[in-house]
Amino acid sequence: MTDTTRRERMKMPRTPMPERDGRLRALDFDEVNLGYTDQLAILEATRCLQCARPVCVDGCPVGVRIGDFVAAVAEGRFDEAARIVGEDNSLPAICGRVCPQENQCEGACVMGRRSSPIAIGHLERFVADRARSNGDESEPRAAPSGRSVAIVGSGPAGLACAADLAGLGHDVIVYEALHEPGGVLVYGIPEYRLPKAVVAAEVGRLERLGVTFELNAPIGRAESIDDLLDRHDAVFIGIGAGLPRFLGVPGESLVGVQSANEFLTRVNLMGANRSDAETPVFVGRRVAVIGGGNTALDAVRTALRAGAESATVYYRRTEDEMPARVEEIRHAREEGVHFEFLLNPVGFEGKSRVEKMRLVRMRQTEPGEDGRRGVEPIEGSDVHVPVDTVVVAVGNAPNPMLANTPGLTVTRMGTIVTDEESGLTDKPGVFAGGDIVTGGATVILAMGAGRRAAAGIDEFLGSGGTTDGNVDRRMRRAT
Repeated sequence: MTDTTRRERMKMPRTPMPERDGRLRALDFDEVNLGYTDQLAILEATRCLQCARPVCVDGCPVGVRIGDFVAAVAEGRFDEAARIVGEDNSLPAICGRVCPQENQCEGACVMGRRSSPIAIGHLERFVADRARSNGDESEPRAAPSGRSVAIVGSGPAGLACAADLAGLGHDVIVYEALHEPGGVLVYGIPEYRLPKAVVAAEVGRLERLGVTFELNAPIGRAESIDDLLDRHDAVFIGIGAGLPRFLGVPGESLVGVQSANEFLTRVNLMGANRSDAETPVFVGRRVAVIGGGNTALDAVRTALRAGAESATVYYRRTEDEMPARVEEIRHAREEGVHFEFLLNPVGFEGKSRVEKMRLVRMRQTEPGEDGRRGVEPIEGSDVHVPVDTVVVAVGNAPNPMLANTPGLTVTRMGTIVTDEESGLTDKPGVFAGGDIVTGGATVILAMGAGRRAAAGIDEFLGSGGTTDGNVDRRMRRAT
């Protein structure tokens, strides 16, 4: 590439993602982003500088060959681009929609230093959607190995692990506690961000690979990990971190105060936003959502679509410190969501149902050792806000359902201790990965853990169920 071409590409503006009007999309659950056309995808891919050392790959938790797939898009070789992405990412249509690329691959993009980074996530979604709509998805599979693996949980870690293991020829059964496969992809992420049809297509692809899904199968209650080991040669635990955290303030048990997990699950999986639903949600006129992450924004935007007249996010820090994606914050504002910063709930009031929320104003303190400014309450600054529904979205913890499995070591936070490289736990034949190991993280990080565990399981099965001394030493360091 000549210096002139390089300079010209650096002057090209980032190609925006077509999206629906905010005033209209707030009235339904149809997808917000519309996706690139062929022409828009080629235009955006042409911006890529094709760096000799593509640092964007370092920012991708699964190591997608970003430069190669983007170059293929720029030349109109869309099928080839999809094949390249699929070599390392088994859920590209999902990751292209919900992963925080701005903190990962796009955050490392050289173009971002002087202009805007390449829209890697938008391009990934484009090639995945195009391959799916054209029926171009390939499902290579090795000869049957005669070995069987149980996957507990059908979220991103479980699906990625199942895809790799099935492709290696192993028999795979995924055990899912809920009535639809997909884990957090279907119960936690709203339809307007991740259509259920996209998740269903990925599940269908795994089924064509030979993966079996056992639904309504909460492992840890009806059956244990040891029961699975009686039927399978290895087990992977990928149940995520779906136990909601609460604030621990007075009045939190009032009717109308609920976790984001409950609210989103009832709407996403049970259609509770419809008046004819068997378990409808009542949002009332005024909804308050506590928190500043993507889950909080999912909840508040869902509340608007479920009929709330006003929906407000309350966050105890400033907007600059919100962990939510910038795009999601913008989308929320366009749809009519309100934001209140430096306010922290300290109690809820009402007779049987919540009627008021008491908050205290916060002020920032000097930065700590990590460089982040803290916050502290301002004495005598209490304010009362009338509310009909409160949704608490302040994080999750690992579900303790499997924590008491004999032989599994867990941390004081409830996460499972594993070998970082293979996902092996200290219980023979049992592996784990994703949020149940790391705590709450991103879809792509969970997928990376699932893929590493699949490689570890394959090695374990090929070795006759033994581990080497290096794994044993890593496990001792981890514990």
